[in-house]
Amino acid sequence: MTQLFPRWTNRVPLYLGLALPVVLATVVGGIWYWFSPSYTDVGYEPLQPLPFSHKLHAGELGFDCRYCHSTAERAALAAVPPTQTCMGCHEKLILPESIKLAPLRIAHASGLPLPWVRVHMLPDHAYFDHSVHLAAGVGCVQCHGRVDQMAVVRQVQPLSMSWCLECHRQPAGRIGPVDKVTDLGYDPAVAGYDAARDPRRRRQVQPPLHCSGCHR
Repeated sequence: MTQLFPRWTNRVPLYLGLALPVVLATVVGGIWYWFSPSYTDVGYEPLQPLPFSHKLHAGELGFDCRYCHSTAERAALAAVPPTQTCMGCHEKLILPESIKLAPLRIAHASGLPLPWVRVHMLPDHAYFDHSVHLAAGVGCVQCHGRVDQMAVVRQVQPLSMSWCLECHRQPAGRIGPVDKVTDLGYDPAVAGYDAARDPRRRRQVQPPLHCSGCHR
């Protein structure tokens, strides 16, 4: 009987069998990366209703983070400031007639808050408490980056479960003195801070690794 296909075609099933796992691994790996927070969330920089510059306020003017986010040390959420906080400077002293600040004046007159767009978001099933982390010595910069150098705040960390667990498993080099948590230029790793040798700490930091620590 005449052979219809050349002899090399006998190896096609073998080649397909070898290529299929590679193709599947490439597809799965691509999806894993392209749909991960490292790619989808990092760099998120939404347009805000007011051109508020952290670079100006926190950087050049040296405002402490807690001046605006006053609940960060005592509550789970680091609340955005009410318009009264902004108007303390901008009502009469600084740029009271600025067109750029018109949304602020309108919101203040109406008694309604400014519709800020949240930048750093966690899933509803994840529990995060700002006060606990600040009390442990986790600086704002560890999660939010150098906002004192950002004219427009953007997300710089993935805030994924794996990223959080990296810190929970190895907090050394990421936690510092409690009085340095709002010092955005302080790096505990560079400073060589050792929490175990800090006499000001009443107890050592033991971040939870069990599921209920973050999923309640």
